[in-house]
Amino acid sequence: MGKGAVRVSKRIFLTGAGGFVGSHVLRHLLMNTDWDIIAPVTFKHQGKNDRIASALEGNPEWQQRVTVLMMDLSTPIDHPTIDRIGRVNEIWNIASNSHVDTSISEPGAFIQNNVALMTNLLDYARIAKPGMFLQMSTDEVYGPAPVGYNHVEWDTLLPSNPYSASKAAQEAICYSYWRTYNVPVVITNTMNIIGEMQDSEKFVPMTIKKLLAGERMTVHVSPEGEAGSRFYLHARNLADAWLTISNSVTPALYRYGFSRPDRYHIVGEREVKNDEMVSLIGEMLGVEPLIQRVDFHSSRPGHDLRYALDGSKIAQDLGWTHPVPFEDSLRKTVEWTKEHPEWLL
Repeated sequence: MGKGAVRVSKRIFLTGAGGFVGSHVLRHLLMNTDWDIIAPVTFKHQGKNDRIASALEGNPEWQQRVTVLMMDLSTPIDHPTIDRIGRVNEIWNIASNSHVDTSISEPGAFIQNNVALMTNLLDYARIAKPGMFLQMSTDEVYGPAPVGYNHVEWDTLLPSNPYSASKAAQEAICYSYWRTYNVPVVITNTMNIIGEMQDSEKFVPMTIKKLLAGERMTVHVSPEGEAGSRFYLHARNLADAWLTISNSVTPALYRYGFSRPDRYHIVGEREVKNDEMVSLIGEMLGVEPLIQRVDFHSSRPGHDLRYALDGSKIAQDLGWTHPVPFEDSLRKTVEWTKEHPEWLL
């Protein structure tokens, strides 16, 4: 069993299990707990049935612990469905549209989906009364981080594009339900997540795809030629951090005099420039990368050159550290993706 493993049985309402991150969280819970998981899915965005199927394949005991429900979270959860779900101990919300370029090309529908999803889940939480509502947010709600500064929990939110604005709106709705209805919200902000079965529109699988095809990989730089940077985190490391939070945190509630919910930053252990990331992937593939540097100001309005979070709180308060180091995570991701080219289509 993993570092956060427990034997106290729970029932978890896990959204986004058909998505990239949610499927890794699902697998981590199955491997490290004996909990039952209720997984609402639609597969109308980026969710794929193969992700859930691969987590359950060949393990009848795991199959018995997972209930998959066809449910569109952008519409209210009605009472017959709530009765069918039954008692849940915690709600873990990962589901949201997350592709920045789509949010820029189709902002209205994108924002409406994420806001409606959040409101409907919190309305459900008012009725279900879970012991914790764990909400996945992003580094991007804070906007760009100046060189040398890493955002700390509860810094000012200054989103730059419709995606990050929709996630900041989700946080605001969470806060309002925490204060008005005492929903036991815990927010985590996470930086760029990598891992197996990620959609090919994301940076790492896109880089793998282009390098294997001998194509140039675009890297966005400042007008002075400085490449952007990120902290990369494997999805299973995120899952381990969430399991640690679930096992260790009693949510702060407004009715007990707290001024805000709990919030934790979950961050990769080191900052990596985007051109360095391309070179690392090329080295792991045995390919010399072709890199095209483009001024991000003119080519990608609404995108930020540098994101950075301070991850010291979760380490100091909960003792959490990354189970798998960055380069091991990246190598595993690259090797798996190379062996499963169908995920690059």
